[in-house]
Amino acid sequence: MSDIAFTPWTRAEMAQRIAADIPDGAIVNIGIGMPELVADFLPQDKEILLHSENGILGMGPKPSPNEVDYDLINAGKQPVTLLEGGAFFDHSLSFAMMRGGHLDIAILGAFQVAVNGDLANWATNDPNAIPAVGGAMDLAVGARNVFVMMELLTKKGESKLVAHCTYPLTGLGCVSRVYTDHGVIDITPEGFVARQLPPGLSLEALNARAGIEIRAS
Repeated sequence: MSDIAFTPWTRAEMAQRIAADIPDGAIVNIGIGMPELVADFLPQDKEILLHSENGILGMGPKPSPNEVDYDLINAGKQPVTLLEGGAFFDHSLSFAMMRGGHLDIAILGAFQVAVNGDLANWATNDPNAIPAVGGAMDLAVGARNVFVMMELLTKKGESKLVAHCTYPLTGLGCVSRVYTDHGVIDITPEGFVARQLPPGLSLEALNARAGIEIRAS
């Protein structure tokens, strides 16, 4: 892998690309962890409503230190802001939104994404880890589009893009697009298709690193 001379995108750069791809008027669930960064890069010329499964619609960007209100947190227990017109509601209504097809996009993290769009993002079979599926299964089947934000490789250098998920599944064939530090990749009937790559990274080099075929767009 040392022959691949390029600079992977940072998490902030990945979040910027996701934010730019969200259409005007969309209702979007922001998942726990890395996807929370997307809220800080939403374009000002679009009206986008952010949903959190603990019962918020209309979240804004991360608060400044003097704006923090610990009564206003997202599903990941991180302080957030509320845009004008934002709303609070209970879990039953929030999950009804998720399960009822009212979300245009869900942005989730992942441990593995399969070539057919299967998603595994809640357990790795590690006996020392605490499985926590939360509302991920509801989002995976309820949102019209599922975007995944993740780094391409694990700490052991293994690809998270796989032929078949080996971890417990969150949803079947639900992922439409994956944003990684090695590029943006669409899930299509023909398999993985590279939509955008970082400068200096060729498709051939990406395939070598990912260990699975990724086609040109």
